[in-house]
Amino acid sequence: MSSKDWIEKDFYAALGVGKAASADEIKKAYRQLARESHPDRNPGDAKAEERFKAASEAYTVLGDDAKRREYDEMRSLFGSGAFRRNARGAGQSGGAPFDVGDLFGGAAGGDRRFSGAGFQDLFGSIFPGGGGTASRGPARGRDVETEVALDFGDAIRGVTLPLTLRTPGVCDTCHGDGAKPGTQPRACPTCRGAGVTTRNQGSFSFSEPCSDCQGVGTVVDEKCPECQGTGGVTKNRTLNVRFPAGVADGQRIRLAGRGEPGARGGPAGDLFIQVKVSPDDLFGRAGDDLTLTVPITFAEAVLGTDLRVPTFDGAVTLRVPPGTPSGRVLRARGKGVVRTAGRAGDLLVTLEVTVPAKLSEEARAALETFVAQTPPAAREHLDARVRRGS
Repeated sequence: MSSKDWIEKDFYAALGVGKAASADEIKKAYRQLARESHPDRNPGDAKAEERFKAASEAYTVLGDDAKRREYDEMRSLFGSGAFRRNARGAGQSGGAPFDVGDLFGGAAGGDRRFSGAGFQDLFGSIFPGGGGTASRGPARGRDVETEVALDFGDAIRGVTLPLTLRTPGVCDTCHGDGAKPGTQPRACPTCRGAGVTTRNQGSFSFSEPCSDCQGVGTVVDEKCPECQGTGGVTKNRTLNVRFPAGVADGQRIRLAGRGEPGARGGPAGDLFIQVKVSPDDLFGRAGDDLTLTVPITFAEAVLGTDLRVPTFDGAVTLRVPPGTPSGRVLRARGKGVVRTAGRAGDLLVTLEVTVPAKLSEEARAALETFVAQTPPAAREHLDARVRRGS
């Protein structure tokens, strides 16, 4: 995020809070916006995705006390007209208001004295550490995303699997300093280890990354043969990842600190795992409930029966009451998905009355006798409609 964004964007408005909002109010507003506009909750909604990005960007600044103070100071500085242009265009008090856009090359026909300097360099000299391009402090590593396929049973019961990732990491030979073993990096003679050089231009001084050490502050005379002086290599690493019982298809698991290592001692990024669960040939799933379809005969539906059905941890007997229609759902409590917290869903058994395709002569004769002694189905309301329509 550039310093220009800090001036042009109203992060308080993005979160829907006032400038005097407390840290808790800012956090609460961000969490609500992030929850309502998260892409997982609004698939394909570009506007919701933009709101989510804007809220995240705003909270990155306002959620950090130091960044929030610098943001407020910077917007107050330019909002109050503290920078003005005199008749010659110099950045001094008096004259016409200073145009922020002039910092990126000057208005047509106006003074272009800032055209060679980066916008962030200007504010790096006004607010040290508050947006300059050169930073030698710790930097957080990038997040890593991957996808893992799980069997249906493993997702229900939970499982620990080895996960191999090929990502950038710290060089094991030089331990990240880029120097050949037995040697050490030395302070850059140009910037004297500061990582930045300063030059004066009119009434302003500009800080920019040292061109000799690229802002690192050190130079390596003898490069590490493994990483060629970069301090990092791409390598395989294996993690044993525990997938909790009941993990669902499409669920995104976050492992804090298991992403790419940070630079210069900074914290590692996070690892995000997208779970893909393969379907089962017998069971389905609806939230924490397991589903199962069981066929029964016409006689079992009419007379009732005790039905033995499988579960994921054995079997259970369910009572089918007499006169059960096709499609009735029986519930076996606690036989669904068992969460790590001890909560368990149910097994929902849908009964499906089957109709035989062929009958023996004896069975047909018995069925005809049954039909003769059984009252017809209640279809009077249908027959009435048929008669009116004919």
